Amino acid sequence: MATQQSRAGIGRIISASLVGTTIEWYDFFLYGSAAALVFNKLFFPSSEPLVGTLLAFLTYAIGFAARPLGGMVFGHYGDRIGRKKLLVLSLLMMGGATFAMGLLPTHASIGVGAPVLLTVLRLIQGFALGGEWGGAVLLVSEHGDDKNRGFWASWPQAGAPGGNLLATGVLALLAAVQSDEAFLAWGWRIPFLLSGLLVVIGLWIRVSVSESPVFLEAQAKAAEQAAAGIKEELPVAEVFRTNWRGVLTAIGTRLGENISYYILTAFLLVYVTTHLGLSKSNGLNAVLIGSAVHFVTIPAWGALSDRIGRRPVTLIGSLGMIGWAFAFFAMLDTKSFPAIAGAVTIGLLFHGAMYGPQAAFISEMFDTKVRYSGASMGSQLASIIGGALAPIIAVELLKDYDSSLPISLYLATAMLITTLTVLVAKETRGRSLTHNHTPATGTVPAPRKPEHAVKADS
Repeated sequence: MATQQSRAGIGRIISASLVGTTIEWYDFFLYGSAAALVFNKLFFPSSEPLVGTLLAFLTYAIGFAARPLGGMVFGHYGDRIGRKKLLVLSLLMMGGATFAMGLLPTHASIGVGAPVLLTVLRLIQGFALGGEWGGAVLLVSEHGDDKNRGFWASWPQAGAPGGNLLATGVLALLAAVQSDEAFLAWGWRIPFLLSGLLVVIGLWIRVSVSESPVFLEAQAKAAEQAAAGIKEELPVAEVFRTNWRGVLTAIGTRLGENISYYILTAFLLVYVTTHLGLSKSNGLNAVLIGSAVHFVTIPAWGALSDRIGRRPVTLIGSLGMIGWAFAFFAMLDTKSFPAIAGAVTIGLLFHGAMYGPQAAFISEMFDTKVRYSGASMGSQLASIIGGALAPIIAVELLKDYDSSLPISLYLATAMLITTLTVLVAKETRGRSLTHNHTPATGTVPAPRKPEHAVKADS
């Protein structure tokens, strides 16, 4: 009975985290797709298509720049007052900014004010998402058990392809039923305005979940220490003083994964439409198919990491992506839709091997009282040098060399950095989140033995 109640409880937590992260990633990825297809024309008009696209992607990158600040602020208060309250706030901020984008006047209406307003709203999006990721994965990680954490914590990760699937699906549907002129005139606004409805649904689900029991236990201990006159450091300061190796490991682990995802999904749309001269439906539908497979397989990779470890599964993805960095563009250059869809799908399978175990892997690197701050800072600092710059660098390389080879070399180099980081990192599978450890010493408890093995030893 207790087990059934426990499973029902973790099921509710997973549902709340998955729905919330899906909606927030929908908002975030919708901007990336619009930057590649619409914003370059409506907010950054230029005589040269790739220049307008480059400017649109610069505002896309600004959203990433705000993510570490969001991770710092949300991490601080999330480690002090709880995960749940901050997750509700991040959802409201993200949804409100996205809805407002759907109401913005364009450059033709108000001139330079249009891209300025767009940039401000993008900053709000990035700030909100910077706090979302850490809270969502921790809420699941700290509710689940040590044995199956990779599987449970991978579900909020599935919110990324879920959001991309939703955003790309809406755009693909509109592209199919509207002319290019109608889509450019007003159709692009529909997906942004839809965010308002999605946020209401997300809030209804998210406010019903309970706070993390691991956090509540740590909060009670902190209150006892405060009563005894023991003063604690700010979570962000303590993270960089005692857990700085965990932050660096999180950055290196996430770097290649982050770069590969935005080249496989966001830059793909530019390459297919601008370089290959194909319709936007080819790129959108390929991402749609790939995201569906990605969504289903991420939990499978997380479950595999519970059996063989976080590091081996991550290495499957990073090593596979090094080779796929070159095969990917070769398949795109065939201009065949099945080949394009296959290139995206296989690439996202390798990405999922890195992304599925990541939530548990990074969560297990930090102690409870600084876990929100540490996980958020490590993850979001990687996003600045990774996902923020990836489409910009890829567009610039394509513009300068008119070839995909430099982009493949860039992607392979990033994957090599992630591979080396994971090779020197400590395995964290099986670590209890209720006990503190000292990552700076490089020691992590070994996975616990199953109960039957313990009894046999005794």
